[in-house]
Amino acid sequence: MRNILFVITVFVILLFSNCSTEVDLYADYKDITIVYGILDISDDTIWIKITKAFTGPGNALEMAQNPDSSNYPYKLGVQLDGVRNGQSLDPITFDTLTITNKRAGDSIFYFPNQLMYYAVGELNEEATYTLKILNRDSEIGSQTLIVNNFAITKPRNIISFVSQGEPTDGEIEWNSALNGKRYETFYIFNYQELRPSASDTLDLSVKWYLGSQESLETDGGENMEERYSGDKFYGRLNEELPDIPNVKRWAGTIDMYVTSGSQELQNYISINDAQGSLLTEVPTYTNINNGIGIFASRHTATKSVVLSVNSLKYLVEGNDLGFLYPTEK
Repeated sequence: MRNILFVITVFVILLFSNCSTEVDLYADYKDITIVYGILDISDDTIWIKITKAFTGPGNALEMAQNPDSSNYPYKLGVQLDGVRNGQSLDPITFDTLTITNKRAGDSIFYFPNQLMYYAVGELNEEATYTLKILNRDSEIGSQTLIVNNFAITKPRNIISFVSQGEPTDGEIEWNSALNGKRYETFYIFNYQELRPSASDTLDLSVKWYLGSQESLETDGGENMEERYSGDKFYGRLNEELPDIPNVKRWAGTIDMYVTSGSQELQNYISINDAQGSLLTEVPTYTNINNGIGIFASRHTATKSVVLSVNSLKYLVEGNDLGFLYPTEK
């Protein structure tokens, strides 16, 4: 949800990038629908964020705190139509739901309530989906292919950060997904911690972001990899784990994640992440017909592995972090 709120914030900032925060544009006002939707075949609930651009007298940042400024006062007609091998699938109809998990400071917009459009349904990875939004006498829409399922092929069950007693580098490997273009990789080290005088262990984790890259094509099956560093693994643990005398820690699994985004999502991210000076106007990418925003697809491959014997030995004996072997209590 924080990603959703960030994107909506970017849209409105871009819309008002050439204006003062003191605006008076009644004569020029136009109803512009802003849409953010990312389909994922692993989700059992589909979420679409739909708002509108706003204007009025006074400070635009203050107006953003009022839900009525960017929410439509009526329910829109939202539907998802799928076509697979020339055959139409059953349409998926959306309803509205107000969620309450937005925190203060996540964005300049109102909180904690957020109006969302949602639908419960299963997506077909072989289908092309068309989003249709009926807003009184206008229709807003977009279309996307679905990023298919794919798997992490290396490491298999064990990950090694040590070779011949010293930290070493390695690779996370996978085959690209059909309709996938952008890939982002990270992993999470899970561990348990028992602090002095505490009766219960804590389940904790540390996250590493490894990087992003693009596949050459979107046909799938391309061999891809992202390297990781043993030095950075142990160095990060020494930096982030607090120095607690007599603490006991036990290593858990390492969860690996490779997220693939469709071509539309790659276009949106690359264009809106473009670096420019204050004198350079950054172009806005949108694939929403009769509106602005992004409608795309993504999917995440996951895998859990354990530390190799030598990697665990180096963690326990080569670092003063309180880690013990699994049999030690």
